[in-house]
Amino acid sequence: MSKLILGTVQFGLQYGVNSAGRPSEEAVKSILSEASKGGITTLDTSSAYGNSEEILGECITPEEHFKIVSKYPKGTTPVWEMFNSSLRRLKVDKLYGYLLHHFEVYKNNPKVWDEFIALKESGKVQKIGFSLYTPEELQFILDNKSPFDLIQVPFNIFDKKFLPLMKEVHDKGVEIHVRSTFLQGLFFKERDALPEKLKPMKKYLLQLDEFSKQSGLSISEIALNYNLQNPHIDGVLIGVDNVEQLKMNLTSVKDTPVDIEIEVKEQELLNPVNWN
Repeated sequence: MSKLILGTVQFGLQYGVNSAGRPSEEAVKSILSEASKGGITTLDTSSAYGNSEEILGECITPEEHFKIVSKYPKGTTPVWEMFNSSLRRLKVDKLYGYLLHHFEVYKNNPKVWDEFIALKESGKVQKIGFSLYTPEELQFILDNKSPFDLIQVPFNIFDKKFLPLMKEVHDKGVEIHVRSTFLQGLFFKERDALPEKLKPMKKYLLQLDEFSKQSGLSISEIALNYNLQNPHIDGVLIGVDNVEQLKMNLTSVKDTPVDIEIEVKEQELLNPVNWN
């Protein structure tokens, strides 16, 4: 069974600095079929990802037994109602995981978590948790002692801010999924064609290139295996626009240890929100 998780935001929205645009429904069917054959068992989506849930509902075949993680977005709709809408769109009767997509919803109203607990107790979802951006958010939840068993956080060669807390939560039995493995495509961006805001990242990308040259591993192989080889990470999200990209990711999984340390000083640029 693969640690890889197929992210599906790009099925419903234009996403990432190198995105080729949303794939057609036929392309999505091919991607899902290839993912299933390649040992990928989990899909990640959200009701905030355009019409990603509907597309998955149309494209997943009965033979493809995917575990699906979706998310509750910001808004005034009750958790139960939004969750049931996701089930309808996805054409399933239960989910593997349901995450709170925006931490501030919880911070402003911790009682919202009672609705998630009730969902889990109903048997409609196996795991509940949070999609987070900062270790401070995770620490707040831990201090509040709210029970959860799944988190999704950004993590990659450049962005390791969650590392100190990973072992602690993993030891508590929490499943850890990581996103932004390729820093939303930044690792593949032409080094001399970076937008003005991202030019400070060039020196780190050149360090990555140097490691690639010395190790004989491609950038994709380095980034992917760096995350896959972390013992506290249970799932690594990848996003693809076509079957060829997916095949490349599947063949990038190696046993070669990726021992690389790059320290990025401009931490604010690790959050794509700050790229514009």
